[in-house]
Amino acid sequence: MKLTAVDLFCGAGGLSEGFRQAGFDVLVGVDSDPYAIQTFKVTHPGAVGICRDIEQVSASQLMEKTGLKQGELTCLVGGPPCQAFSVYNHQRGMHDDRSGLFRHYLRIVQELRPEWVVMENVLGITSAGNGQAVQEIKSELYKLGYDVDTSILKAEDFGVPQERRRIFFVGNRINSPIPEFVPTFGVNDDKPFVTVWDAISDLPTIGNGEDAGASKYRTQATNEFQREMRGNAKTVTCHVAPKLGQINLDRMKHIPEGGSWRDIPFDLLPAGMKRAKRSDHTKRYGRLVKTGLSSTILTKCDLHWSACIHPNQDRTLTVREAARLQSFPDLYVFEGPRTEQYVQVGNAVPPRLARHVAEEILRVASYSADSQIDEPVKLTLVK
Repeated sequence: MKLTAVDLFCGAGGLSEGFRQAGFDVLVGVDSDPYAIQTFKVTHPGAVGICRDIEQVSASQLMEKTGLKQGELTCLVGGPPCQAFSVYNHQRGMHDDRSGLFRHYLRIVQELRPEWVVMENVLGITSAGNGQAVQEIKSELYKLGYDVDTSILKAEDFGVPQERRRIFFVGNRINSPIPEFVPTFGVNDDKPFVTVWDAISDLPTIGNGEDAGASKYRTQATNEFQREMRGNAKTVTCHVAPKLGQINLDRMKHIPEGGSWRDIPFDLLPAGMKRAKRSDHTKRYGRLVKTGLSSTILTKCDLHWSACIHPNQDRTLTVREAARLQSFPDLYVFEGPRTEQYVQVGNAVPPRLARHVAEEILRVASYSADSQIDEPVKLTLVK
């Protein structure tokens, strides 16, 4: 049986990549961001990339692009924009125009009738508007004939070297059980969490503002994660360190692994932070710990936002390092200006997490025995 997927709000394709690795044929990706769609097209050459607002997309258009008829799609996946629900948005709530975009996902479910639905979002969706969006999503899917449940998943539990919490809505209309997502990493000593250093230690050493170009790896792959991320890649791309001013370089010299703005001498602090409480801004000017997990990768690797300083180099993370911490394969090339590349990486669902969701769907579904998914499908893109 051919396993098919369509990805709404696909961004750079983190969900698509995970489902492809699990054996799904990703047919279409839809997103309004032109740079993200460029990335999606390059990294999913067998799929159709549609750059269009979701309001302008219909199920009939998707069926025309794919040749599928109503009810034939295996899984509709998607992560409606989360800015309206994010805790980083202090005006978040259902009044935000972006908060209703999930209804277009539901509209396409109604028209397309996929066997399975998978929707991902930030945990803030559970509290914004007293959880109105969660209630509406579950209620509407139930009306459409879908059994659905929600799971709050921790990315690190599934082999992603990053603290990241997301809610997944998973449902089907084929009377299959809903998967239970049991952690596969960090449960015992046999399979510990993947650490920051596990993820990025083989990448080339570079200085502040330096562009590594298409350079060779610093070392041989030293663990299973690095081998998986490399695939058949021979060189490293998207490995450019943002250029920081001298004042930030002076500040970073005082920050040890696991340290933050609290380690910076008072005279060197930004003016606004001189008035901050020691309990405030816990992630700002944070330096990652080699043996720990990364903080959540955001849409900027900005000192003022998060813990994004390299463990032992005085610079912030490159796009490639951020992508590794999100579990994107090294052959994944991010298109557009560098600021947009960071946005694409930060907005994405980690492919390793998405793959686990897809594999669990295959495990519980009645057609999983026919799928014969023994090994993840490797990305073989050559640009």
